[in-house]
Amino acid sequence: MSYVQQVMDSLKEKYAHQPVFLQAAQEVLQSLQPALDKNKKYQEHKILERIVEPERVISFRVDWVDDKGQVQVNRGYRVQYNSAIGPYKGGLRLHPSVNLGVLKFLGFEQIFKNALSGLAIGGGKGGSDFDPKGKSDTEVMRFCQAFMTELHRYIGATIDVPAGDIGVGGREIGYLYGQWKRLTQSFEGVLTGKNVLYGGSLARTEATGYGAVYFAQRMLESRKESFEGKVCTVSGAGNVATYCCEKLWQVGARPVTVSDSRGMIYDAEGIRVDVLKQVKEVERASLTRYAELVSSAKYTPVTEYPQGRNAVWSVPCDAAFPCATQNELNLADAESLLANGCKCVAEGANMPSTLDAVHAFIKAGIAYGPAKAANAGGVSTSQLEMAQNASMQSWPFETVDANLKRIMTNIHDSAAATAEEFGQPGNLVLGANIAGFRKVADTMIMLGV
Repeated sequence: MSYVQQVMDSLKEKYAHQPVFLQAAQEVLQSLQPALDKNKKYQEHKILERIVEPERVISFRVDWVDDKGQVQVNRGYRVQYNSAIGPYKGGLRLHPSVNLGVLKFLGFEQIFKNALSGLAIGGGKGGSDFDPKGKSDTEVMRFCQAFMTELHRYIGATIDVPAGDIGVGGREIGYLYGQWKRLTQSFEGVLTGKNVLYGGSLARTEATGYGAVYFAQRMLESRKESFEGKVCTVSGAGNVATYCCEKLWQVGARPVTVSDSRGMIYDAEGIRVDVLKQVKEVERASLTRYAELVSSAKYTPVTEYPQGRNAVWSVPCDAAFPCATQNELNLADAESLLANGCKCVAEGANMPSTLDAVHAFIKAGIAYGPAKAANAGGVSTSQLEMAQNASMQSWPFETVDANLKRIMTNIHDSAAATAEEFGQPGNLVLGANIAGFRKVADTMIMLGV
């Protein structure tokens, strides 16, 4: 039995109740086999057994009071996964689906994503099963204050620096940071994704969406192609999807879809980013509102999607950008994309494609950018925010954006070179996983047990 199989069998026995974590672990570990065969030191130092287990898991109760004066109780978490190359870094997710298994999957992915960035940041993730949807600003504020009252004991500018994720935008970061300041009486870069008025970075809002496009752009360049005139499908309608669409227009492409939990918009003329921002960032409304405002847009509710499918991936396109959530693109979706001529997929969300879909993309030989590489723009710009905070400076938008493009280009080139080294040119899944793993694993060995 191989080393990878031994570790996976052990994980399945211990964590059968955490399927998305097991999926993330299997995706990474399987692709590491060539590196493990080449160098036995990783097995000798039990690196796989160590790297799949978080260094620390913090779980706590969050009590808060709603607008009716009723006490509400949620569960909060912080998974501090690996700090070999820097302080724990990763977002906070507020969503009813949040549990320890989901956060372990996200934190595990974050280790390798952060290592690929070339920056000194480790991997972590956190959040709560609190749902900010339908809550008033004051209810969200009370929850965030209660959450930070517990979390502040375990984070710090050189220890663990959380950021936003699903359900955590500028409003939530503001409430969290305000409570941090009250409790610690300090002004530090302990959270990223802050407003520029109190230490945030320009271009951070745009970073994940822009970064996915920069990564895809580099994939196409390596194949002597460009985005000029390309039709692109995008899922999601949050921060990542919005700014993915914005950057696609800027590089000469035409995004034609967006989606949310209730349905999708298809507009052959191209998604109007100004309207999308009005609907989602200002009105916080459903995409049905977008269809009301744009006559060329067609709205399809989730109830009318093909069974077991995401209708976004049925729209013919040259390139696809899954920017919503995990496992939103399955094998049937992948086959539909490929049949319709899609030649490029860049993942803006965390693990949006199932393992079967990933294998289909690799087998087809298309330009495929896995999440830990293609969506690293957000966390990379968060680290640039940390650098600005540490020096008490604020860089111009153009400086941050240029750094972001450079980092995404370097991530692609590192993954591509590693794939080439192991005899699988173009397989950026293998290349990204091995490149990120070797940096962290080698450091763990140097630091001792």
